Amino acid sequence: MALLGTVALLPAFAGAQEKAGGGEANLVLPDLSSVSFLGMTGHALLTVGLLFCVGGLLFGLAIYVQLKNLPVHRTMRDISELIYETCKTYLFTQGKFILLLWAFIAVIIALYFGVLAPVGNVGVTLPIILLFSLVGIAGSYGVAWFGIRVNTFANSRTAFAGLRGKPYPCYAIPLKAGMSIGMALISVELLIMLFILLFIPGNYAGPCFIGFAIGESLGAAALRIAGGIFTKIADIGSDLMKIVFKIKEDDARNPGVIADCTGDNAGDSVGPSADGFETYGVTGVALITFILLAVHDQKTQVQLLVWIFVMRVAMLLSSAGAYFLNSAIAKAKYANADEMDFEHPLTTLVWLTSVVSIVLTYIVSYELIRDMGDGTIWWKLASIISCGTLAGALIPEFVKVFTSTKSAHVKEVVTSAQEGGASLGILSGFVAGNFSGYWLGLCMVALMGTGYYFSMGIPSGPAGLMLAPAVFAFGLVAFGFLGMGPVTIAVDSYGPVTDNAQSVYELSLIENVPNIEAELKKDFGFAANFEAAKHWLEANDGAGNTFKATAKPVLIGTAVVGATTMIFSIIMALTDGLTHSVENLSLLHAPFMLGLITGGAVIYWFTGASTQAVSTGAYRAVEFIKANIKLEGVEKASVTDSKKVVEICTVYAQKGMFNIFLGVFFATLAFAFFEPYFFIGYLISIAIFGLYQAIFMANAGGAWDNAKKVVEVDLKQKGTPLHDATVIGDTVGDPFKDTSSVAMNPVIKFTTLFGLLAVELAQTLSGDKMTMKLILAVAFFLVSMFFVRKSFYGMRIQSK
Repeated sequence: MALLGTVALLPAFAGAQEKAGGGEANLVLPDLSSVSFLGMTGHALLTVGLLFCVGGLLFGLAIYVQLKNLPVHRTMRDISELIYETCKTYLFTQGKFILLLWAFIAVIIALYFGVLAPVGNVGVTLPIILLFSLVGIAGSYGVAWFGIRVNTFANSRTAFAGLRGKPYPCYAIPLKAGMSIGMALISVELLIMLFILLFIPGNYAGPCFIGFAIGESLGAAALRIAGGIFTKIADIGSDLMKIVFKIKEDDARNPGVIADCTGDNAGDSVGPSADGFETYGVTGVALITFILLAVHDQKTQVQLLVWIFVMRVAMLLSSAGAYFLNSAIAKAKYANADEMDFEHPLTTLVWLTSVVSIVLTYIVSYELIRDMGDGTIWWKLASIISCGTLAGALIPEFVKVFTSTKSAHVKEVVTSAQEGGASLGILSGFVAGNFSGYWLGLCMVALMGTGYYFSMGIPSGPAGLMLAPAVFAFGLVAFGFLGMGPVTIAVDSYGPVTDNAQSVYELSLIENVPNIEAELKKDFGFAANFEAAKHWLEANDGAGNTFKATAKPVLIGTAVVGATTMIFSIIMALTDGLTHSVENLSLLHAPFMLGLITGGAVIYWFTGASTQAVSTGAYRAVEFIKANIKLEGVEKASVTDSKKVVEICTVYAQKGMFNIFLGVFFATLAFAFFEPYFFIGYLISIAIFGLYQAIFMANAGGAWDNAKKVVEVDLKQKGTPLHDATVIGDTVGDPFKDTSSVAMNPVIKFTTLFGLLAVELAQTLSGDKMTMKLILAVAFFLVSMFFVRKSFYGMRIQSK
C-alpha cells in the first residue's frame, strides 16, 4: 500500500539535504571509484556483485526447469495447469487494475516533480521517475507471475511424488520451489538497484531509486491486499461446503476448490513475493538516502554504500550455501525414511542461514570497513545487522510456540473444542494470539534495543561519523531482518505448494483412473501407495501452515522498524535538525497526544474493512456454490462454475481494496494538513497498533488453522462434530492471518511514506494560508470518512 507514498521519499529527505546545503530535491551519489576495497575500486567491486546477482537469477531459473521436468501423471498435471490458467486470469485483471492506479500516480508525480518541486532538469528527471516506476511495477508483477508459475509446477509434482509413500519428496519439492522464487526475487531486486547505483549518473540516481520504489510499492499494494481478500473469500467458500454438504476436503465436485487453489497462489504466493520485493527495495532506498544525508564525509559515504551492497550479495550467497548444506543433511537423514517431522529440516535451514549470514556479516565488515572511524565501527555495525538477522531466526521460533501442530496453544484449541465446540475453540485461539503479541513484542524490543546499544558507540553529531546513529541502527536492524531474504521467501512459499498439492491430489481423481496402479508401475516404475500419499500430503500442509505464519511477523517488523526512520526524517524537516519546536514532540503538546490516539482508530477500521470485504465476497461465493454444486452423477465440477467463483472472488477483492486505499489515502492527507505534530503522533500510533494487531491476528489465525489440521491428521476425525468446530474456527482465522494482518505491512508503509509528501505539501500552506490549510484538512477528512462508511455500508450483504 506504499504506492503513492514512496513519492515522498525524495522530497522529504532532499528538503533536509537542502537545509544542509545540498541542492533542492536532489540525491547525488558520490563517486564510488574514489575509494578502494580489496585492491579494487568500490565501483569495480560492486560490478563483480552483478555477476553474483546473475548467478542467483540463473539458480532460480535452473530450479524452475528442474521442477517442470519432474515426473507427474497427466491427471495431476491437468489440474495444476487449470489452476495456473485461473491464476493467469486473476493476474491479467490485477495488471489492468495496477496500470489504472499508475495512471493516477503518474499525474501526481508529474504535478509534484514537474511543477511544485522540480528536480534538476525536469525534462530529464521527470521521465526517469516515470520510467523507473514502470520498472518497479514490472519487478513486483514479474516476480509474482514467476512465483505462480513455479508453484503450479511444484504442486502437481509434489502430489505425484507422494504416491511413492515416502515423506521426503513431499518436503524437498516445495522447498526447492520456494528457493527458486526467493533467489530470483532477491537477485532481480539487487540487480536493478546495482544497475542504478553503478551505471546511472550520480545526479540522476536519486530520481531513479524513487521511481523504482514507487512502482514496486504500487505492485505490492494491489497484489498483497487484493490477493489477501481474494484468497480468503475462496477458502471460506470452499471450506464451508464440508459442513453444509458433509463432503470431503477438496472434493472435486465443489466449484469452490479451484478458486481456493487459485487463492492459495494469489494471496499466499503472489502477495508475499510482491511484498518482499517491495520491502527489500524500499529498505535499501531508505538506507541509501540516510547515508547521503546523515554522513558528511564523502569517503565514509562510499564505504557505507559499498559495504551495504556487498553485504546484500553476501547474504544471497549465505542463503544459497545454507540451502545446499541443509538439503544434503536432510536427504541423508530422510531420503529413505518412512517417518519424517517436516518442521525439523525447515527449522534447521532457517537457523543455519542465520548463523552463516552472521558469520559473513562480520567477515565482510572487517574486510571492507575496518579502518572506518576509530577502528571499532566495523564490528559495531556488524553487530547491529546481526540483531536483525538473529530476529529472522528467533521470531519463527516464537511463532511456532503458538501455531505449530505440536504446540500447547494449538492443542488447547483442539481440547477446548472437544467439549465446547467452535465457541471455546475460537476463544482459545484468541488466547494464543494475545500471548503471542506479548512474547514477539518483547523479542523485537530486545533486538532493537541491542542494536541501539551498539549505536551508542558510534560518534554522532556534526563533528562525528554521522547524525542520529540510533536511527541508522534501526534501519540496519530492518536490513538484517531481510538478510535471510531468499530463505524467508522460500519457507513462506512452502505453504501454498503444500496446500495446493493436497488439493491437486483430490481433484485429479487419480484413484478412480482405470488400471492406475498398473499404469504407474509401467510408466513410472513404482507401486503407488495412495493412503500414505494422502497422509503425508496432509501432514506436510500443517508444516506449511506453520512456516507461512513465521514469515508474517518478519515483514510487519520491517515495516515498523523502517517507519521509525521515515518518522525521524519528518521530525528533522519540521524542527530544522532538532533546533526548534522539539517540545511539541511531547504529551504536553495536545495535538501530538491526540494523534497517538487517532492511529489506533484507523488500524481498527482497516481491520474491519478488509474483513468485511472477505465476509461479503464469501457470502456470494457460498450462495453461488450452494445453488450450483452437483453431487449426483458427476465426478467433478464444471470449469465454467469454477471460473465463476474465481470471478466473484476477484470482484470483491478489488472493491474492498479500492475503498481501503482511498480511505487511507485521504486520511493521511487530512491528518498531515491538520497539524504536523498531530500527524507524527498518528504515524507512531499506527506503527505500534498495527504491529500488535498484525501479530495477534496472524498467530490466532495460525492456531485455528493448525487445530483443524491436528483433528484431520493426528486424530483422524474428519466429518465429526469436532472437525466441524475446528473448520469454523479456521474460517474465522482465515481473514485474520491472511488478509488483515498481512496487509498491515503495506498500510503502515503507505501512510508513513506518503505522509512525508503530505507534510511537505501542508507546510507550503502555513502562515497566512492557515485557513485554507484547515479547510483542506476538513475536506480531505470528509472524503476519507465517505470511503470508511462505504467500506461497510457499500459492501454489506444485501439480498438480491
